[in-house]
Formats: sequence, structure tokens, C-alpha cells
Amino acid sequence: MQTPIRICVAGVTGWVGTELVRAIGAAPDLELAGAVSRRAAGQRIGGVTVRASLEEALEAPADVVIDYTRPDAVKGHVLLAVERGVAVVVGTSGLSAADYDEIDAAARSRGVGVVAAGNFSLTATLMQRFALLAAPHVGDVEIVDYAGPGKPDVPSGTARELAERLEAARMPGGDTTLPVDRLSGPVETRGAAIGGTRVHSVRLPSYVLSCEAIFGMPGERLVIRHDAGSSADPYVGGTLLAVRRVGGITGLVRGLDTLMFGPEGAAR
Repeated sequence: MQTPIRICVAGVTGWVGTELVRAIGAAPDLELAGAVSRRAAGQRIGGVTVRASLEEALEAPADVVIDYTRPDAVKGHVLLAVERGVAVVVGTSGLSAADYDEIDAAARSRGVGVVAAGNFSLTATLMQRFALLAAPHVGDVEIVDYAGPGKPDVPSGTARELAERLEAARMPGGDTTLPVDRLSGPVETRGAAIGGTRVHSVRLPSYVLSCEAIFGMPGERLVIRHDAGSSADPYVGGTLLAVRRVGGITGLVRGLDTLMFGPEGAAR
């Protein structure tokens, strides 16, 4: 019988973390080996004692750390796990392209894998893949991300990841939008430039998480959009797919679509 993959969940009492514990407990090839939550430290969840820090939780052997914590904590968690030789699946948003470069270098030096995605939902993954397929053919694109009023990071991890990845995929010289230094009025109304793509973040009640890539050409427009509901279920399956594959990776793989289809889009 195959030895279960031992998982430490950081953010175990969070929206996604709670559902992950249930799914891990129901999977014969997975085992909850550690849990991190400062507010629940000392409690028993999923058969393990919750620790206040990842450093404490990793005193128990683990094969993979799943991080669904906070933007100000995730980078330290990833680098700590990598230094310990533990693979990581990152579902927390807020990391920059420079952060991912540092994580990739650290993971390669230690010979471990990291899978990071702004969104582990299958349909969000397809939205990103379809946008990347369109980018070489349509030069003008902007991103709008939507979330509730309490979401602290802007843009969302989904939007940031898509913007940074679009830069490498876009048609060279295809952007016809007037540069912001030639505009009159508050330039902030044009959104932020992330990876060369304008990104706009809407934060209002009634939204959960949505992201759209808007491609424009003379006389026509293409909108590729993903909308999430209020359940964390869509993120669980993709996260555990990454958990099952990250052990065969060295370095950083960014985007669940890359893990599923490869960098060129060929299905695996």
C-alpha cells in the first residue's frame, strides 16, 4: 500500500483550510500531519494538535505544506518550508513577481518543488489559460478584479498572477492604449500597471471573488471572466491536485494551468 502524503496545513481554521482538513481526512492517499493557526493553537483539529507557528508544526515530519494564510506571512512560510526540504503548495495571494523569483531560486537550491496559484479553482484556471491563449493574438488587454469590501490585498492573487503572466504571452508592440503620461486628469483612474497590464480592483458588498480579462480590437471585444460563489469547495480539488504532483517538481511552478497542461498548453 502506498504511503500517504503527509500534509501540514497553515491557515487550518480559515475559509479554505477548514474544507481542506475534511478532504484530506477523506482521502486514503493523504494524511494530515500538522496544522497552523495562532488563534486555535493547542486545539485538536483533524487528529493533530494545532500549532501557533509553522516552525513548531514542522517539528512533526511533513512532505508538503499547504499555505492559506495572509499576504504578510506567506513568503516567510514558504522559505521556511523550503529550507527544511518540504514541498509547498501556495494558495495565499499577495506575493510579487520578485518574491516568486526568490522562492524559485531557494526551491531549486534545495531540490524541492513549489506550486503557487492565484486561484486553485478549475474554472478560474481555465479562465487564465484561455486568456494566455488569446494574448499573442490581441495586443490590448486590461484586467478587472472584484471582491468584497473586506479583502485586504489588491489586486487579488488571481488578477496579479494573470497580469504578470500575460506580459510574457502578449503580442510584442500590440498595445495601442494611450500611455498614462499622455493623459489629462488623475492617472489613478487607469488602474495600476502590473507586468505591463492595467489592473483595476473593485471592492464592494455582494462580490465574493471575480476576475475578467478584457481584450479589445477595432470593432470587437473579447471578455473572459470567472465568478466564484461563497463556497470554498472549488479550491479544494485543485489544491489537492497540486499536493499530489508537487513531489515530482523541482523549483517553482506558477499557475495550476501550467501544472495541468504544461507551459505550451498541451494536456498531460
